[in-house]
Amino acid sequence: MSGNLARAARIIKHGGVVAYATEYCFGLGCDPMNRSAVLRLLRIKHRPVQKGLIVLAANREQLAPYVEAIPPDVADTWPGPYTWLLPARTGVPGWITGEHPRIALRITAHAQAAALCRTVGMAIVSTSANRGGGRPTRSYRDAVRQFRGVVDYVLPGVVGDAPAPTPIRDAVTGVLLRPG
Repeated sequence: MSGNLARAARIIKHGGVVAYATEYCFGLGCDPMNRSAVLRLLRIKHRPVQKGLIVLAANREQLAPYVEAIPPDVADTWPGPYTWLLPARTGVPGWITGEHPRIALRITAHAQAAALCRTVGMAIVSTSANRGGGRPTRSYRDAVRQFRGVVDYVLPGVVGDAPAPTPIRDAVTGVLLRPG
């Protein structure tokens, strides 16, 4: 385990916010079940809590606290750059789901993001590293420039080769909410 991954994992476990590389851009992440960490991340991003957040995992087991079941057609797309809305398990906090009955989930194929989830030992928040409507940060250098001193750590890394943000599809209705 790299020292950088260990540092990022420690920070997340202790309620911090980190920036890290994902399939398309740098993301901002924290412990989804830590209310103060999530609310801080939302303030940093200038994102309203009502919108909800994506939860990123390395494997299905890390998603168990958030959903009762993962349909086979959804599971077949993971790991990969696909975000699905699934019915949230009872008790999933509103600071993650926003005003929605579903939760946005992804099992990442990005090696470093998956390694971060494995090192932390849980799924983490994944929202693009930008402020309210701004362009997503696509390089470590830009992430440091924009977020040094704002987040607790910017994990050195390289974004994947996805040409666009992950598509978001509602697994219940089939509606595509964000094309990829």
